[in-house]
Amino acid sequence: MKVVLQRVKEAAVSTGGEVIGQIGQGLCLLVGMEKGDTEDRVRNMAAKIVELRIFPDKKDRMNRSLLDINGEILAVSQFTLAGSVKKGRRPSFDGAELPERAKVLFDRFVELLREKEVVVQTGLFGALMEVRLVNVGPVTFVIEK
Repeated sequence: MKVVLQRVKEAAVSTGGEVIGQIGQGLCLLVGMEKGDTEDRVRNMAAKIVELRIFPDKKDRMNRSLLDINGEILAVSQFTLAGSVKKGRRPSFDGAELPERAKVLFDRFVELLREKEVVVQTGLFGALMEVRLVNVGPVTFVIEK
C-alpha cells in the first residue's frame, strides 16, 4: 500500500465535469493498493494518517494531527502508485492489486478513516478523474506499508 499525502487548504475531485468530492482544510490522499496488502496494513495506515503530526501549532511547528485540527480527507484511489518504471520505458503494473480486491481494500480504508470521526470524501474507483488541490507548505509525504 502506498499513499501520497498532501496537506491542503482545499481539494476536489471531479469526473465527467462534475465535482464528486470536495474538502476544506485537511489531507488529499492518493492511494495505491499493492499485491499482498491486508486489512491489518490498511488499518495501520488509516491510524497513522489521522495521527500524523504535520499541521502547524501556534509556533508554526508541525505538531498537530488531522484530528487535532478537525481536518477533512479527500481520498482518491490511484493504481499507478503500484507501478514500476525500473525497467524499460513502459510502466509495469505487476505489483498492483487486482481491481476487485483493491476496491474492497480501498473501501475498507475509507471506512476506517470515517470510524476515526473524520469527514472523508472520495473519488470514483476506477474512473478517469481530475484532482484539484491547494497544497499548503507545500507539505507532501509518501507513506509505504
